[in-house]
Amino acid sequence: MTSNNIQPKLFRLIDANLNRLKEGIRVIEDINRYLYDNKTISSKLKELRHLAKIDNYLEILPHRDIQNDVLKASVETEMIRENITSLLLANYKRAQEASRVLEEAFKLLDPAKSENFKTIRYELYALEQENLSK
Repeated sequence: MTSNNIQPKLFRLIDANLNRLKEGIRVIEDINRYLYDNKTISSKLKELRHLAKIDNYLEILPHRDIQNDVLKASVETEMIRENITSLLLANYKRAQEASRVLEEAFKLLDPAKSENFKTIRYELYALEQENLSK
């Protein structure tokens, strides 16, 4: 793929991972808020979710291509969660992986934004340890 036509695909990658990141954080946040009544962790996650934004979202949104997503269908292991801990763990990993993809993608577009997603990723690592080491 030439550099001329990489940007629309890069925007598609950013859109998908921004959604993954925010969705994963929201699941963890709501479990801590509504099931555990943990204001501290819920508040930290809410702050991270609000940090997970980009200025040019409306420029990226048109590049969403759900119809042609080659891995849109869920695999069997994604449909099974044994308990709340496994649900939390799956969503921590989802959010961490998405923040890593965003960190790397933004190295091509905006290195300062790349650092933002790196910060989010490391905060998620710390919160995962705090949240799941009880």
